Amino acid sequence: MTANQIAPTIIRRYFELAGQPDSEDYFALFAEDAVVEDESTEYRGIAAIREWRRAVPLVSYEITDVDDTPAGTVVTTTITGDFPGSPFAGLKYRFSDYDDRAIWVLRIAP
Repeated sequence: MTANQIAPTIIRRYFELAGQPDSEDYFALFAEDAVVEDESTEYRGIAAIREWRRAVPLVSYEITDVDDTPAGTVVTTTITGDFPGSPFAGLKYRFSDYDDRAIWVLRIAP
């Protein structure tokens, strides 16, 4: 069983869609008042999450670990794309509030 297979369904779906050009399916993963934190900047709500996505390069993801913790699910990845330092190993996606229908809180940091 791979790390990707043991991640909850909504998290697997996040990584399936995140490496593709933006689509409504990707944004539908988030609650209307969701929070995404990336590079120490917080984006609150779908409109802000759309702006964030427009500003980041498209990357591919290799999931290297999935860890369920009391604070949520932490997915460790290697990302590859058109950005300085690519590929980057050890980037962590911390899904701290989600269920099978929506993601409320996602924090991205090494």
